[in-house]
Amino acid sequence: MQEYITELSRYGIAAVMLIYTVIGFAAFFSGRENSRGIYRFQCALIFLLQLICFTDLAVVSRDYQYVFFYLFVQIFLLAATVMVPIIYETANRLLLNNMCMLLGMGLCIISRISFRKALKQYIIALVALALSLTIPYLLTRIRFLKKLTWYYAAAGILLLAGVLLLGQVTNGSKIRVTLFDAITFQPSEFVKILFLFFLAGALWEKRTIHRVAVTAAVAGVHVLVLVFSRDLGSALVFFVGYVFVVFAATGNALYLLAGTVGGSAAAWVAYRFFPHVQERVLAWQEPWNYLSNESWAVTQSLFAMGSGSWFGMGLLSGRPQTIPYVEQDFIFSALCEELGVVVGVCLIFVTLNCFLLLCGMAARIRDRFYQLIVFGAGIMYCFQTFLTVGGGMNLIPLTGVTLPFLSYGGSSCMTTMLLFFIIQGIYIRMQQEGGERHADRAEG
Repeated sequence: MQEYITELSRYGIAAVMLIYTVIGFAAFFSGRENSRGIYRFQCALIFLLQLICFTDLAVVSRDYQYVFFYLFVQIFLLAATVMVPIIYETANRLLLNNMCMLLGMGLCIISRISFRKALKQYIIALVALALSLTIPYLLTRIRFLKKLTWYYAAAGILLLAGVLLLGQVTNGSKIRVTLFDAITFQPSEFVKILFLFFLAGALWEKRTIHRVAVTAAVAGVHVLVLVFSRDLGSALVFFVGYVFVVFAATGNALYLLAGTVGGSAAAWVAYRFFPHVQERVLAWQEPWNYLSNESWAVTQSLFAMGSGSWFGMGLLSGRPQTIPYVEQDFIFSALCEELGVVVGVCLIFVTLNCFLLLCGMAARIRDRFYQLIVFGAGIMYCFQTFLTVGGGMNLIPLTGVTLPFLSYGGSSCMTTMLLFFIIQGIYIRMQQEGGERHADRAEG
């Protein structure tokens, strides 16, 4: 019986993910992003996928704590997919569904690797949802966000400097801070939001060379503090976010060229002065020559994805624990090993769907401040996904950043959800302002 369930679940999970992904793109390209029929069908697929995954986990492991965890996860997903549209009728449901799909899959695969960590991630996700529900309401009423530009920058730099001075060293980097010996978080994840608001505030109105230079100097301080903390992955995400937001604000492609040259020079400097960067580049260039040392994690990641093939080995049938930091840096490899490359590719396309949604929203927003926030959020979210997946597949050297919503990491989960609800708030505000303009024209 167990073998039949495992075998059926392998193909069932892939089929559901494939259907969900195709429907998401069909909704986007047809322009029916908030079609109720599509929304309901997507929700049904999300819950069906959860049922298949957790049934497989419970039957194969014979550990019925998965049944209870499944029920808790469904409560969270119901709260997100039902409460948000009730509270905010004009919320973008396709973006909401994608968030729930990714987060649900993340909780499932993390619970397979470490049940204790999955419980922690679930609690943080609940807290994040409770906080996030207030964000669209606040964004539709607060009118002074554009005036706080330099406060965003100051707060972000202070938080990063605090980590540099007081943070704990984790794998050679200072990225975490512990409060009251109980709460550990990664401030750089929260600073991403402040950084986006700073860039938008600095560039939405004035786009002169002088303003771009001043913004570059402040952004450079953010990046340098991250470099001194040896959080090079986050530094790269901040840098790429800055370059593309400047390009979106000015429309000048020369800034992209300057960013490419500057980024290449910075990468060369990092390679020369940071031994762990040299090790990662070496592991990327010749992974099979250093199996027992520098490239152990990368090669185990490649073995895992190769073992999974198209439809995976089945939940609890792989060996993801052989990959170091699998629940953080290599969650995509673990997912491909047990659920298959088809599911992995579908999740990449769901991420791409989110990116296209954000770019589409940004193109329709008239307010440059909010337009730059949404565009910058899309760039940073998509680029971080590329860094994590590309590193696990050995397309690029490892950077040590998490896969948003899927990897274990409370700070990443919370800040990504907050960012998605900030975007929802901007989208709702855009809908309201559009309705007000339409009403004004009708009255005239």
